[in-house]
Amino acid sequence: MTDDKAIVAAARSVAWRDLAAMRRRDGLIECLLPVPWLAAAWTCAAFALWPLALTCSFMFFLVALRLNHEAIHHNLGFGAAGHHRVMHALSMVMLGSNHSVAFNHLRHHAHLGTERDIEGKCGRMRFWRVVAYGVRFPVECHRETWRRGGAAWRGRMAGDLALNAVIPLLAWSTGSAVLLYHLAVTLVSQCCTALFAVWITHRSGADPAPIARTQRNRWVNRASYNMFFHLEHHLFPGVPVSRLPQLAARLDSAAPWIAAGTGRVIGRTAAIAGARPKG
Repeated sequence: MTDDKAIVAAARSVAWRDLAAMRRRDGLIECLLPVPWLAAAWTCAAFALWPLALTCSFMFFLVALRLNHEAIHHNLGFGAAGHHRVMHALSMVMLGSNHSVAFNHLRHHAHLGTERDIEGKCGRMRFWRVVAYGVRFPVECHRETWRRGGAAWRGRMAGDLALNAVIPLLAWSTGSAVLLYHLAVTLVSQCCTALFAVWITHRSGADPAPIARTQRNRWVNRASYNMFFHLEHHLFPGVPVSRLPQLAARLDSAAPWIAAGTGRVIGRTAAIAGARPKG
């Protein structure tokens, strides 16, 4: 296992600020990424193509998580109000409060591995325990935000929860089977967030990860929309997810021993040429 302090020290030599700048147009393109998956999921559900609908719904939730994640870190090139609006809009279609996700995710970065890290504790659980914990995870995030966030976070959270009523009301008033399907699959997705958004990138075990895990398989990274460059994200949270592959290449060039000693999100750790300097 690679030492966290040594990783952070080595990462300081990596240039990253040129990757952080996002134009408003770039942010708008990011906002459009979940739309085709949602449209495809609803279309497949309308024609009772359930396996395809579920696949598209999974991809929608994955890409929506990525977009929300970018809004949390203000990586969309919008002002603060614009990033909050993105989280509000996503809360309406994803259900739950994405501002509660934001509050706990920022604390996860600031207090990684401590008692304040409500989000990250999933990574220290065994597989079956985190599966069972999944139902409680969103509830604990909402409760922690309400208790610790103060008036501003409570207000944003209340706004999210009010927007949660939009799709259920539409489903009830129209009797739409597609909207009812969306509600059911989204609630299940929320219960799987602890597993797919936290545990998989932070899990410990026989191949433990310092800080977080990463990924180097090109096809896995394309399929996951670069969400598995999680070590890189923790080291440089100001770099948008779309540019994490470039950042990872720079990190591998500057200190290849970091990736060589870091657990993979999927698959075994593949050795990368270069050794950690002594001393």
